[in-house]
Amino acid sequence: MSERIVVVGGGLGGVRSAERLREMGFDGQITILSAERHLPYHRPCLSKQIITGEWTPDDSLLSFSGDLDAEWRMNSPALHLDPKKQSVWVPGGEEIKYDGMIIATGVDARAMGGAPRHDPRVHVLRTLDDAVAIRKNIRQSQGLVAVIGGGFIGCELACSVRHMGRDVALIVRSPALLGGVVGDEIGKKITEAHVEHGVRLATGVGIKHWVRQPGGIGIHLSDGQVFFASCVVLAVGASPAVDWLRGSGLDISDGVLCDSTNHVVGAENLVACGDVARWPNMRFNGAVRRVEHWLNAVEGGRAAAENLLVGRNHAKTYTPVPRFWTEQYGMRVQGAGLPVLGTDTTDVNGLTGFIANGKLVGIVGLEEPGKIITETPELFRQNQVETNVPVWTQPETEVVAPAEPEVLPTAMLPVPEPVAALASSVPPSVSSSMSPPLQRRRHSRSRPEMVRSGGGRARP
Repeated sequence: MSERIVVVGGGLGGVRSAERLREMGFDGQITILSAERHLPYHRPCLSKQIITGEWTPDDSLLSFSGDLDAEWRMNSPALHLDPKKQSVWVPGGEEIKYDGMIIATGVDARAMGGAPRHDPRVHVLRTLDDAVAIRKNIRQSQGLVAVIGGGFIGCELACSVRHMGRDVALIVRSPALLGGVVGDEIGKKITEAHVEHGVRLATGVGIKHWVRQPGGIGIHLSDGQVFFASCVVLAVGASPAVDWLRGSGLDISDGVLCDSTNHVVGAENLVACGDVARWPNMRFNGAVRRVEHWLNAVEGGRAAAENLLVGRNHAKTYTPVPRFWTEQYGMRVQGAGLPVLGTDTTDVNGLTGFIANGKLVGIVGLEEPGKIITETPELFRQNQVETNVPVWTQPETEVVAPAEPEVLPTAMLPVPEPVAALASSVPPSVSSSMSPPLQRRRHSRSRPEMVRSGGGRARP
């Protein structure tokens, strides 16, 4: 009987890890458990091309290897894991045995206390179906669209809504947009761009009350302002998708705890990758943290697959220099490293450099792709990976305070109306990996050999 590797998560990290298994010669069975009904798709386009209608859902689908030869189980979220039995359960009570597992479940949209999530006019944005529902709500309604949260998704959504010609308000707890991520100067420029394009900004505020009415939803702010919206999108961050791991004995306090080689701590034959993995990047002080960037799902998925096949004793540490980007009103912000670690900033050839303990730990630029490429190797040089260190040590205390929720918890008024990077100092090429390859309409992609929906009969 051939070996079986189960990939839990049918997104970018999951499919790239499965591809890497085949590239390395694994000829056993690969089973991919996906909680969604869609084949893998690009998430960056959800807040942009899907919302505006420039792309259809089919346009967002990822291309992947025609040699994948995997069993796809759609609408089949993992419900429980027993690492000792090497078994995972899916809906219907079916137990699936595995010889190895890659956890790539990503994150879920963060809940917001007091928000009327049961109201069909209140949305989150995490999945393709979420994006389609938001677009439908916007097109079938009139009036203000309110976006709660001033991070990447919130800002991109506001930009997309303005491109659609609709009024939009951004309600944010922090005093500026993206300031804590890209630095004060670039954050200020992004904020000014939103104002110039007609976005109604409410910064430095929390939400006191929600009042649902037939014609819209009243949002009462802590500074006395009231917005009346026909559509509300909560973009207040994300939480690791680990509920299915409760009772497994694994550390899931903030994602799946891994060692520096992607192997899950406290389990055998388990690795994790992407947004859900929390691991010590030995290039950046070894403190355990998660990295929610597109490229980390790609690189981490491939590294996790490699290390699963070679085994923990022969695995190599995963020590990437993260890269990220956002585009708003035609302005492209790009970054590399971990700016969140910075305790001070400096100028680096016209970029904002983030410094911690005398080292450059991150760079961010506005419309400076060439300089980002030129200066990224400096992050590798100044953050060398220590050799001859164990792949797992007691986690260091994180030097950065955990980010607070974007908006204060709220109370709702009752109303009567129903309403694998190697441990090396040599940087990989960054010119081709700063952003995902732009997917054109009607992508070429492999057709799965077998697709099961909810554990039911296979569809050809």
